[in-house]
Amino acid sequence: MAIHNRAGKVALQTDLINLPKLMSYYYRITPNVEDVQQKVTFGTSGHRGSALKSSFNQNHIWAITQAVVDYRQQAGIKGPMVVGFDTHALSYAAYMSVLEVLTANQVAVKVQKDDGFTPTPVVSQAIIAANANGGELTDGLIITPSHNPPQDGGIKYNPPHGGPAEADITKQIEAKANQYLAKQLSGVQKVNYGVALDSGWIDEVDFIAPYVNALSSVIDLEAIAKAKIRIGVDPLGGSGIYYWEHIAKQHGLDITLVNEKVDPSFGFMTLDKDGKIRMDCSSPYAMAGLLAHSESYDVCVGNDPDYDRHGIVCPGFGLMNPNHYLAVAIDYLLTYRQGWSADLAIGKTLVSSAIIDRICQSHNRQCLEVPVGFKWFVDGLANSTIAFGGEESAGAAFLNKDGSTWCTDKDGFILALLAAEILAVTGKTPAQRYVELTEQFGESFYTRIDSPISLKKKAKFEKLSSDSFTDKELAGETITAILSHAPGNNAAIGGIKVTTENGWFAARPSGTEALFKIYAESFISEDHLAEIISQAQVMIDAALKA
Repeated sequence: MAIHNRAGKVALQTDLINLPKLMSYYYRITPNVEDVQQKVTFGTSGHRGSALKSSFNQNHIWAITQAVVDYRQQAGIKGPMVVGFDTHALSYAAYMSVLEVLTANQVAVKVQKDDGFTPTPVVSQAIIAANANGGELTDGLIITPSHNPPQDGGIKYNPPHGGPAEADITKQIEAKANQYLAKQLSGVQKVNYGVALDSGWIDEVDFIAPYVNALSSVIDLEAIAKAKIRIGVDPLGGSGIYYWEHIAKQHGLDITLVNEKVDPSFGFMTLDKDGKIRMDCSSPYAMAGLLAHSESYDVCVGNDPDYDRHGIVCPGFGLMNPNHYLAVAIDYLLTYRQGWSADLAIGKTLVSSAIIDRICQSHNRQCLEVPVGFKWFVDGLANSTIAFGGEESAGAAFLNKDGSTWCTDKDGFILALLAAEILAVTGKTPAQRYVELTEQFGESFYTRIDSPISLKKKAKFEKLSSDSFTDKELAGETITAILSHAPGNNAAIGGIKVTTENGWFAARPSGTEALFKIYAESFISEDHLAEIISQAQVMIDAALKA
C-alpha cells in the first residue's frame, strides 16, 4: 500500500467525521438484516461497524445485549455485569442502549461512577477480582472498536474468566442477536434510559483506585520510582487518560501526559499511513505526535482507545516494532520474575517473530504457539499455566510477580509500565535491549502484506493443508513444516504456515475484507524476506486454484 502524502500530519477539518450525522444515524437508521454487511458479526474482538454503514446502530446494540442476557441466563451467570466504554463517539450512545436492556432484564450492573471511561484491562481485572471472592459469577461488556477510526463502534463480551469470549459463545450471541433483528426486536426487553437510571439495578463504583492500587503486584513500581524514570505518555485520547495521574501519585512516578485531549472526532490525531484517522499505537504515523517528544523523556508510551494495546518509544530509536518489544519483554520477565515457576509456558501467536521461540529455548521454557487471537491465552492466564501471552499486533498480558493471575485480556498499562521497569532495572531501554538480543539470537526481518482475493478463493483457505503444497524448498531452504493447525494447541489456523530453519511465512484471510494477509520473517536478510514473500504468493495462488 502506498503511503498517503499526509501520513503523520495532524488531521485537517476536512478529515473529521460529521458527529451530528453519525449520532443521528445511530438512532434513526434501522439495519436491513437481509444485507450481510448490516448483520451482527462477531470477529476476534466482538462486533464492530459504523452507524454510517448501518452496521452499528441502536437496534444492533439492543439485540446484542438481549442475546448476551439470554446466554448468561442459560449459563447460570447471575452476578453483576461490569460495563465499560471508551472515548469513541458511538461508545457512549451504545453504553446507554446496553443499560436500557440490562436493567429491563433486571441484571445488576457495575459502571464507573460519574459516567467515566473504563479500559478493557480494568474490566477484565474487575471481573477476576469479583469472581475470586466466590458467590454469583460476574461477567462484562466492553463498548469499544479498539484502534478503529472515529466513526466506528464496537462491543465485546467477556465471560466470567475475564477474557474475550470463546467462539462457541460468540456464535450463540451472534445468531440470537440476528434473530432479534430479523423479528424487529420482538423479545428484546428494554426501558427508557431515564427509567434505567432510576431502576436501582445500576451501581456506580470506582474502578480506578482498585486497579491502580493493585499495579504493584504485577510491575516493580518501586524500581521505577527509585530510578526516577521520566515517562512521557500519549493516551491518544483514550479511556485510560485519567488513570495516569492516579498511577503517578499513588506510586511516586514521574509521568507527564504530552496530550490531554479527549475528542470524539479525534481531531488532534496525526493521520495513519492510508490517510485515515486511526488510533493505532503500533503505527509511527499515528504516533507522530508522541514521537516528537521521544528525546524529552527516558521512555515514552502510547495506547489505543480501550487500552488493550501498547506502543513503546525509546530515545534515539523511535517507535519499537511490536514484535521487538514482545521479545524484550519476554526475555526480561523470564530473567527477573523469580516468583514464576519454571514450568510456566510463554504464549505467542503463530505470526509473531520466531526470535521469541529462540529466547524461550535459551530460558528452557515452552513456547506455546497458537492461532491469531488473544482468546487462545485466556485459560492459561486464568489458571496460571501461561506466564505471558502476546500478539504481534501489540497486545499482551502477563502474570503477577508471584505467578498469580493479573488479568485475562490484553493490558496496555502494564506493558507500558514494564518498559519503564526494564530501563530502571537493567539501565537500558527496551530498544537497546533488543539490539543485544539480535546479537545473541540473530537479526529478524519481518513484514506483513495484504493481497486482494476473490470470495471464492477466500472460502478455500480453511481447507488448505500440507497436502495442498508440493514445494520442498522455500527461498532456497528446505521446508521443515507446513502447518494448518497451531502446534501449541492443535487449533485450526484458518490458513497455512510454512517454516524453514531461518524463515517462515503464514497466510490467512481477512475476517472482514476480500483480502488475505501474508506474514513473513527471515533471519538472513531483507532480500531473503522478499524471496519468501514472492514464493509465498505463488504457492498460495497455486493451492487455491487446485
